[in-house]
Amino acid sequence: MRAFGVTFRISCLAFILVLAGCGGGSGSSPSPPPPAPLGVQLSANTLTVLQDGTPAPVTVTVTQSAGDSSAITLTPTSLPAGVTAQVTQPTSGSPGTVTFTAQQPVMVAAGSYTVGISASDSVTSGAATLTLAVGIVAKVGATVDTSSGVNGQLNVLMSTSFQLASWADQFFVANPTATTPLGNLNSQHIRMQVLERDIPQDSANTWNNFGYLDGMVAPIHSVADQSPEFQIAQGPAFMYDSSGNLVDQGIQIYSQYAANLVSYYNKGGFTDAGGTFHQPSASQYPNGSTITYWGIYNEPNINNLTAAQYVSLYNATVPAMQAVDPTLKFLAVELADGWDEPEQFLAGVMPGLTAQVDILATHFYATCNQSDTDQTVFDALDGFLPHITYIYTQLQSAKLTTVPVWMTENNVNADYEGADGMSTCNPGQKFVTDQRGTSAYFAAWRPTAFSKFGKVGLRALYHWDFPADQQYGEVNAGNVQLYLSYWVDYWLQRMFPSPPGAAILQVADTEPTPTTVEVLATRQQNGNVVIMVANHAVQSSNDNNGTGAPRTVVVDVSALGSFSQASLLTLDATTNTATGPSPVVVQPASRITLSFTGYGVSFLTLTPSS
Repeated sequence: MRAFGVTFRISCLAFILVLAGCGGGSGSSPSPPPPAPLGVQLSANTLTVLQDGTPAPVTVTVTQSAGDSSAITLTPTSLPAGVTAQVTQPTSGSPGTVTFTAQQPVMVAAGSYTVGISASDSVTSGAATLTLAVGIVAKVGATVDTSSGVNGQLNVLMSTSFQLASWADQFFVANPTATTPLGNLNSQHIRMQVLERDIPQDSANTWNNFGYLDGMVAPIHSVADQSPEFQIAQGPAFMYDSSGNLVDQGIQIYSQYAANLVSYYNKGGFTDAGGTFHQPSASQYPNGSTITYWGIYNEPNINNLTAAQYVSLYNATVPAMQAVDPTLKFLAVELADGWDEPEQFLAGVMPGLTAQVDILATHFYATCNQSDTDQTVFDALDGFLPHITYIYTQLQSAKLTTVPVWMTENNVNADYEGADGMSTCNPGQKFVTDQRGTSAYFAAWRPTAFSKFGKVGLRALYHWDFPADQQYGEVNAGNVQLYLSYWVDYWLQRMFPSPPGAAILQVADTEPTPTTVEVLATRQQNGNVVIMVANHAVQSSNDNNGTGAPRTVVVDVSALGSFSQASLLTLDATTNTATGPSPVVVQPASRITLSFTGYGVSFLTLTPSS
């Protein structure tokens, strides 16, 4: 009985399996596969859409599955506000097109946008993406912009600076060949700020041997225009009390000290009160040691002088120096601007100046806080423009209408390391070297400053300072390695030499404010047109020494006639700092496209057809 039962159960199971395998009347057929998506291919992955409304088409080729011949519909998606799209639908055997256009007036900001193009028919659909690069158009006019510069003229001399003190005065001793890159800059009136042990007077009756001072002055004097500015930044130590304030005879001490310096450099020497004769070495100055330009004190508004004291010091010192050499030229004030009280200080100084003033000097740093964002530091340039205008207003009120304004110190960040590695400007904050002084950021920042300041009449722009670190330098103070900042200043001087200067041409660009590029167009004395475009577009609002955002700029020179030659030189993160950039030949055209991958500057040079 047990064996029979087992057999019966197995037979029943086999019967059930047979029924399931046959399908019977209760099974169903498998579902057909879904139709394949449409293949969507674009003629370009990136398309430039210009803000001036120039149409930008892209061809769209759609591939359908075999046997599918339904009508196809193209639809653009994710369009940025201010850009429209006109669609030509594909037909049997022919691709379609989507034409993008920036609305007028311009509503779309320059930059990169990702848009989609979808395709569908009655059976299935497909899609592709495309990068729209919204480009700026800068139209250069043939008319001189008489509201810019000095009656339409750009005349900004470029220069650099040295601080002559114990922490810097062995630079040429350690690096005697550094005169070569310094001379190649072609800087005019290189500034020498003399401090600390490089001040050669020790007391009322004694002077040192001028060794530290001439170890810097002689090599600087030997290069470029051989006409440096000697800034008498401070007087001898006995001119001050223990708190750094002037002693009763402080102004007299300073003025006599300055007069003796002129005698030393320009008149062959002088005899000090102790009877010692001091004269420059003929071996150090084989061509003489004459110094024509002299700065009277450094940043008096933050260095313990009141406006009244500075007026008295200036009015006493200049005549004392002129009594030795009447051919001298004088830089007044050298103001620490960007601080709280520069206008008040300057307004207190100007009415009282009776001695000769040849240049009114100011300084400008965009920040004193390494935590400030890239955009904040760029914005500071526009914030400083009223200061330059204000200085000219003060000069006019003092009837010094022909006196130019020079900026004898300029850089991104004024902060420096204090005690225990802390920030000097921001107590309690650890100091960090601001790399923006030598990175690609600088390649956008300094040219933008040059253009903006030159357009409001600035006549000189000095780098602070030549041998230093990556925050301040043009070359490394230890090994004279060239920074990107060196090449930025090198090419600004060559592209816009002053003198003779150049006419500033009118430019109308399509970018709504706030702008992200700075355009400067000039016609040079030789007839060439030089156009500078600096890309200062910030990638992210929180960037600090970021890469910058890409930009496309079309320079329209159709109003200027025809050109036989054109070249382009670019400085950016890819520049070889050992050799610098080289111009490349480009095809002359009525419209020339410049492309930036991030922060940088391009110089377009056009030679007119003869």
